[in-house]
Amino acid sequence: MSTATANTPPHATGYLLLFRNSHWTEALPEGEIHKVMEKIGAWFDRLSASGKLVSAQPLLDESVIISGKGGRSVTDGPFIEAKEAIAGYVLISANSMEEAVAIAKDNPAHDYGMETEVRVTASSCPHVYQLLNRPAETAA
Repeated sequence: MSTATANTPPHATGYLLLFRNSHWTEALPEGEIHKVMEKIGAWFDRLSASGKLVSAQPLLDESVIISGKGGRSVTDGPFIEAKEAIAGYVLISANSMEEAVAIAKDNPAHDYGMETEVRVTASSCPHVYQLLNRPAETAA
């Protein structure tokens, strides 16, 4: 990390929409999936046409958690209930959290059980910035 980066406070670079409930489609009545997917496709088309869509990707259920010193612990998933599992993400460009929330609320998948968590993406790690810029402790 450069000194310039360490001295520059992190700033918002975008907003990440994390979609939860990977099995939301199971509650759909027979034959309704095509109508729902058309609505969701139109939502994505509007995001793209407005220049707000940066990136998006669905996720498979397969996952691994790596932890411990040197990454020694590797545990196969999935790890949590399907209702809480992250089904995919969308990275958007928005001017504020309020705008990002408004965009997320417009996703028609919410009508069928999908949940969305909105997170701010940052230019650099805020935790490292705080650590490197905390006041030096004085000797007593």
